[in-house]
Amino acid sequence: MMSFDTVRPDTIRPGHVFTDDRGQVAQLHGCAPVRVGDRWYAWGEDKSNGSFFTAVGCYSSPDLAQWRFEGNSLEVQNHPELGADRIIERPKALQRPDGAWVLLLHIESHDYADARVGYAVADNPVGPYTYIGSERPLGNISRDIGVYQEHGTGYLLSEDRENGLHIYRLRDDYLGVESVVATLLQQARPEIGYESPALVKHGGLYYLFGSDLTGWSTNDNKMSTATSLEGPWSDWADIAPPGTATYDSQVSAVVPLGGDRFLYVGDRWQEKDLQNSPAVWLPMRLRDGAVEMSWVEEWSATDQ
Repeated sequence: MMSFDTVRPDTIRPGHVFTDDRGQVAQLHGCAPVRVGDRWYAWGEDKSNGSFFTAVGCYSSPDLAQWRFEGNSLEVQNHPELGADRIIERPKALQRPDGAWVLLLHIESHDYADARVGYAVADNPVGPYTYIGSERPLGNISRDIGVYQEHGTGYLLSEDRENGLHIYRLRDDYLGVESVVATLLQQARPEIGYESPALVKHGGLYYLFGSDLTGWSTNDNKMSTATSLEGPWSDWADIAPPGTATYDSQVSAVVPLGGDRFLYVGDRWQEKDLQNSPAVWLPMRLRDGAVEMSWVEEWSATDQ
């Protein structure tokens, strides 16, 4: 990608935080941008209170680089699952065929014993969202989550370290899980799956991404492909040069930009300063089951 003699306003600088229209660090942690009309929307973990729940902030952008704070989609409230002593992670949004928006969340207690997925609904992308409740999908624990949508059907990707990485089909209202589509395990450690899952489709292939279970520390993230969500899924492969720990980041989402161009959305978690954790957003290409992604100092998602 090109390097700019003067910094363009649409420049993305991997390894740096985004600043919003208020001059504040955009709390885009754990997000997955979604195109809505001529703007991108993203819902991120507000880490101004460290690990504990403050809010899910909503931001919008014309170019994935300049972010405007739209407001909090979900805030601390009296609901026992949304108190200031709770942990709310991985906000992901889907628009239902009826036009309503559903926010899916990793719902946790302070000791990570709850391991549930929560659901909230609104009539527009920003909200505020009304919290509906949570579940352990089909009785399974659910920690890091991702979402996917195809032909009006919604899917939940959920890390269940007791049984593997599940792909679930959501109910028609997206407010609960209907069935398991597939469960994937690691090759090296077949007793567990990968966390922080993301899923896209390109050229007739599904690409499923995930991160190993190493806490706040980064690792070499992986990818598997299949022609059907049910599988069979290929062996897991690195998505960045081995030993780089995915450029010191953890995948949060992979976002289509058009053609074979995708956006890798990664987080570089700073355990002692979570609110200032840098965003590692990189250009990615998917071709014939292979990933092309390399480090660039700056780039623009609007360039071809």
